[in-house]
This record gives sequence, structure tokens and C-alpha cells, in this order.
Amino acid sequence: MSQQNPYSAPQEPLSPELQRLWAIGIHAFGIILEFFAPLLGFLFLKDRGPFIRHHVTESLNFGITMVLLYVVLAISIVGWLLFWVPPIIWTVFRIIAAYKASIGEFYRYPASVRFIKI
Repeated sequence: MSQQNPYSAPQEPLSPELQRLWAIGIHAFGIILEFFAPLLGFLFLKDRGPFIRHHVTESLNFGITMVLLYVVLAISIVGWLLFWVPPIIWTVFRIIAAYKASIGEFYRYPASVRFIKI
């Protein structure tokens, strides 16, 4: 007996140009929607090609890292003074990641913990 859902259509791999376009979009929308854009990209696009899989995984790991950084800052009293730092960090790194995706490079965020590995 097959484990596959008979009602779902098989997803075809995206072309390299579309993979690059989606990777740029995930990084760019991650500036505004820090955690949710990479999560949606990971859920819907991770099986559509190796380039997009790498970028959505990296973006999601960076988003999780930034959320945990905010939790740590919220817990500490000194952290309340540094609440302005993470938006600068994620904006700069996401712009760099979107640029690297636009030229077709595999980019790894330097300040990210690898929670999800594919």
C-alpha cells in the first residue's frame, strides 16, 4: 500500500531562474516578516529544487536565531537597551543574502544557529 496522498499533485522542480527569484523573495520578505516569510517558504518550496531548499533553510534558521535573540534580550534588563540591534542585523544580513541569491550563490548567514538541517 502506498503512503502517498492520491489527491495531491506531484510538485515539479522549479527552473533555476524561478528558484533564484523565490530565494530573493524569501530573503527580502524576511526583512519585514522576520520569521513567517521563511517559514512559509520552507513549508511550500523546500522540495522544489536544491538552490531554493538551501536558501529557505538558511533563512528559516536565521529567523529562528533572531527570535531567540529577542527572547534573550527581553529576559535581561540590559537587553531592553539593545532591542534596536536585531532589526539592523537582520536587515543587513537579509539584503546580503538576497544579493547573493540574485547572483546564484549559496549563502550562509554568519550569525545563525543551524536548527534545521536538510
